[in-house]
Amino acid sequence: MIHRIFYIILFFPVTIWAQINTDRVMAIGRNALYFEDYVLSIQYFNQVIGAKPYLAEPYFYRGLAKLNLDDFQGAEADCTESIQRNPFVVNAYQMRGFARIQQDNYKGAIQDYNKALTIDPENVSVRYNLALCYYKEDGYKEAKNELDTLLRISPRYTDAYLMRMEVNLKQKDTLQAVKDVEFAVDIDRYNPDTWTAKAILSLSQEKYKEAESDLTEAIRLSVRNSALYINRALARYNQNNLRGAMSDYDLAIDIDKNSLIGHYNRGLLRSQVGDDNRAIEDFDFVLNVDPDNMMAAFNRGVLRDRTGDYKGAVEDYSKVLDVYPNFLLGYQFRSEALRKIGDAKKAEEDELVLLQAQLDSQNGKQQQTQTASAGKTRKQSDKNMSNYRKIVVADEEDITPYKTNYRGRVQDHNITILPQPMFVLSYYERPLEIKRQINYYKLIDDLNNQHILTHALLITNNEASLTEEQAAQHFASIDMETRQIVADSTNVMHYFARAMDFYLVQDLDNALQDLDNVIEKDSTFFMAYFMRGVIHYKQLEYRKRKVNYDMKEKPSESLQVRSLDYAMIRRDFDKVIQLAPDFVYAYYNRANIMAVMKDYRAALVDYDKAIELDSRFSDAYYNRGLTNIFLGHNQKGIQDLSKAGELGIFTAYNVIKRFTSQDEEEKNE
Repeated sequence: MIHRIFYIILFFPVTIWAQINTDRVMAIGRNALYFEDYVLSIQYFNQVIGAKPYLAEPYFYRGLAKLNLDDFQGAEADCTESIQRNPFVVNAYQMRGFARIQQDNYKGAIQDYNKALTIDPENVSVRYNLALCYYKEDGYKEAKNELDTLLRISPRYTDAYLMRMEVNLKQKDTLQAVKDVEFAVDIDRYNPDTWTAKAILSLSQEKYKEAESDLTEAIRLSVRNSALYINRALARYNQNNLRGAMSDYDLAIDIDKNSLIGHYNRGLLRSQVGDDNRAIEDFDFVLNVDPDNMMAAFNRGVLRDRTGDYKGAVEDYSKVLDVYPNFLLGYQFRSEALRKIGDAKKAEEDELVLLQAQLDSQNGKQQQTQTASAGKTRKQSDKNMSNYRKIVVADEEDITPYKTNYRGRVQDHNITILPQPMFVLSYYERPLEIKRQINYYKLIDDLNNQHILTHALLITNNEASLTEEQAAQHFASIDMETRQIVADSTNVMHYFARAMDFYLVQDLDNALQDLDNVIEKDSTFFMAYFMRGVIHYKQLEYRKRKVNYDMKEKPSESLQVRSLDYAMIRRDFDKVIQLAPDFVYAYYNRANIMAVMKDYRAALVDYDKAIELDSRFSDAYYNRGLTNIFLGHNQKGIQDLSKAGELGIFTAYNVIKRFTSQDEEEKNE
């Protein structure tokens, strides 16, 4: 972490830990945490801990940041420090329990969750996690008791039914497992997980036609999930629908190019239909990723043999026999390949091994060779080489139908359909798999060409969190710009540059002060209005959801966000449009504000204008589609969502499937 003192309100360096305004630094740290700047937030919490090490909250929030950075050991240690200072906070036990789960310390997590339930006995997330830990420890009776209690508290908690289904299967109660999954589907039929769980249960009962139907419905609701296609391919394969299975493996690999099961199984199917060269490509991929996969090596050897690459076949057979010296079929295939390349001596050596094995068998000597197991499939962990021609299925722990992710994490997780976010000016953005659009505006490009700012401004709604090095650069830039302002307080660009630095280190109040100074000195500087509107919006969103971060309720801080607050933001975007009427992102942001204010018709007008200015504005199509759906214009909404998907926002297809399914059901009713 960066060991430096941060600037507080007055922009002057603080030289003694005890002198810092810890409430202010905590607030900035929580801002950074909320907006996923985890590395930066840790630095702020470090300052508070240095100044007031007796406080519980900074340890808790630093632990939360570490949790999001997958530092589970560090998160557990910070939660322990927080609990020592305040042992009555449910969230601290909850988070430490999750950190322990990630380290496979289920017994420790059980202790934490039980303690949390003594404080809040009706906390469904804690009880769900406790049941999960009992399940992982093979305590099926205890897990079921917790799930029964949870469902009495919250009878529509879908994931609890799915986990109880799995517990019932472990206890050989198939009838009750079927009841649980069917009830889960009834109460949450637009959740792909419920259909997936039902399908997996059908697969385990060898009801392949039902499994295929359930997986098709799950795919309708979650079209970009490769595992669903893998499982449907299995259901189709067991119905001898090789063409359908092949198609599903193709789709699975299109979504997840690194799917080893997809490539392996597709290679097997391709070899079965005589598509040997492309089957070899699939096994090449598997072996590049997993060189120790002897099943893939032997299958590739057979295919190389079949296509005339006898030396390559011998290499693969030899690789397998080095690991499995008792695999007799390997000697047989290798001897035949060796004779094809004229190496009779080595071929005879392999034939002698086969002859000796035959003689041993006739003389009653015990053989260490393996025989193929029954069935058309094998588990991924199966190392029996005799099963090399069988389709692979994931191991049981990899296909658990209920969600094993931590429930009720302190950070906000909104699982509803959300609009695309606001655009901002920043220096950084996260890379996307597919670049949806180039965000460009001439006046901003002109400013960048003057090299006044420390970095080139970007227009983005996909902001990247700062690295430790970047945070250090921006704190240094704040120092530099402060000196420039002291030397020349009339230059608005120094204020704007410092405002951007404050914004990036999540010191939003100081950023707003500098933007106010810019506007006071130059009322035509449209970028200052734009950023001021964005920052005010972020502050309001933080206030609205702040309860999800609070360790304890503070009624005095529970502020209501009023329409008047959003109207203030809208006025800033109004001013941007007045000063830069072709700045498409101002119309888009104002439309988002109007949608938040539930003035959907006004939002549609601005989305229309944004699309008129930029016909490939994917985010505007997406949000206009959602807005039309909110107004009941499903057909128009789906058209816009389709366009957004075409332009690269793939989540649009998931929304389309949901609303298309809903429309069909309403018509049937």
